[in-house]
Amino acid sequence: MKISEIIQKYDTQNQFQVLKETYKQIEFTIQNSYPDFGFKKDQINKIIVSGLGGSAISGDLLKNFLKDELSVPVIVNRNYFLPSFADEKTLLIASSYSGNTEETLASFSEAVKKGCKIICISTGGKLENLAQEHSVAFIRLQKGFQPRYALGLSFFTLLKVFEKLELISSQNEFTESIMQLWKRKADEYSTEENTAVTTAQQLLGFIPVIYSASDYTNAVGYRFKSQINENSKLHAFHHEFPEMNHNEIIGWESHQQKTLHTKVIYIIDETYHPQIRKRFQIVSEFIKKADVEIISLESREKNFKVRIMDLIFLVDWISFYLGVLRGFDPSEIEYINLLKERLS
Repeated sequence: MKISEIIQKYDTQNQFQVLKETYKQIEFTIQNSYPDFGFKKDQINKIIVSGLGGSAISGDLLKNFLKDELSVPVIVNRNYFLPSFADEKTLLIASSYSGNTEETLASFSEAVKKGCKIICISTGGKLENLAQEHSVAFIRLQKGFQPRYALGLSFFTLLKVFEKLELISSQNEFTESIMQLWKRKADEYSTEENTAVTTAQQLLGFIPVIYSASDYTNAVGYRFKSQINENSKLHAFHHEFPEMNHNEIIGWESHQQKTLHTKVIYIIDETYHPQIRKRFQIVSEFIKKADVEIISLESREKNFKVRIMDLIFLVDWISFYLGVLRGFDPSEIEYINLLKERLS
């Protein structure tokens, strides 16, 4: 059966088209309106991005993307409460695509009590109501997506906030390059045979174990793991170098491929520290000794920022194809919805 026929059979909400048009989300963030935040950068000395799922991964990705430029510490918060050090010199960016993520709403309320500066990013919901009630800046996202398919909106809006606060220089050149890249890659990944399809086919029947590098590509690795969970309905695991070398590496000593069918995926970048690259090479020997195949994903784009977004786009497509190839609807998230019902 052709991949197009498989998509037609299982992709009930046409996420294929959403992926193809992801570059349009960047266009939206460029044309979107941004309010006066009501404070200047010298009034904050730390930033907390509070969110879950796709909203939180945008914060992780921003830290990788701006690893050489951030002048204030940025923390990603995935909880109901804020760190004890949050205070009036803290900027809380409350990010929730739906506007109803209960953990984010709770952290917003705590930020108000602590006197934090606050910016909200959402399509609406309760978060918009709270923003209006407390007279804080609200940035409206485009509606109509599942949150995990709205990374372009969440990430590039976050990037715009940092620009407008003058915490970073203009990112227009990179934004344009990434938009054109995603548009071009969407055409490539939409064909019957492409890198995303063949990688997904290689993963059929296996549990993906993903390794990335801290502070460089860890957001890509975690995004891939999460997208495999939601889009492909499959367990996946992720760890980072060099930390992995101090614990998880030992698991490969007794790994039995016949009882746990795994494939390892390396997220690689040419700018890794020489010792990190060496670590990947050495660990490869141990993994192959356990009779496990390694798939390496690496972008060949010229700039690091473009490369990391190239990889993000690729892993989203791989997870989509892996889902439909396994006979699952990439839109369905039954257990998440059931959990929310029980919690409410």
